[in-house]
Amino acid sequence: MDDFNWDRTNPFIIDVTVCGDRIDGYGHVSNHFYISWMTDCMFAHSAAVGLSDELCVELQRGMAVKDIKAELLGSAYESDNLKIANWIIFNDGRLRASRAFQIINSDTAKTLVRAEMEFVCTNLTSGKPVRMPEIFKVKYCVESEKTKS
Repeated sequence: MDDFNWDRTNPFIIDVTVCGDRIDGYGHVSNHFYISWMTDCMFAHSAAVGLSDELCVELQRGMAVKDIKAELLGSAYESDNLKIANWIIFNDGRLRASRAFQIINSDTAKTLVRAEMEFVCTNLTSGKPVRMPEIFKVKYCVESEKTKS
């Protein structure tokens, strides 16, 4: 494991190198790309725990974002190397789950973003909220507690 100051233990991490097309008119990463990278991390984590897009389509169930709260603490720039991490922090076993995210600049070890997303289980055909299948309860389990106060 790395020496980064993660907010929680056992992060699921993807690595990103900032490309020039992610830079806005102010010379740093445009804010919406942080959400895009967190979404990429979330889908990669789901696949890694056995909940691929294909399985969700077969089950006709998915977790839809209900709310996003983000704290932008610093900027990323072209060619920066970032680590995007996420954790399942809540799952009621019925309808709702939440993830925490942290984005760290690998070169400086500085945290750039902290965020949380709340989800609701939905029927992929109707888009309506629906009770989550058993596999979602098992695979989207809360594994770690905060390591800092």
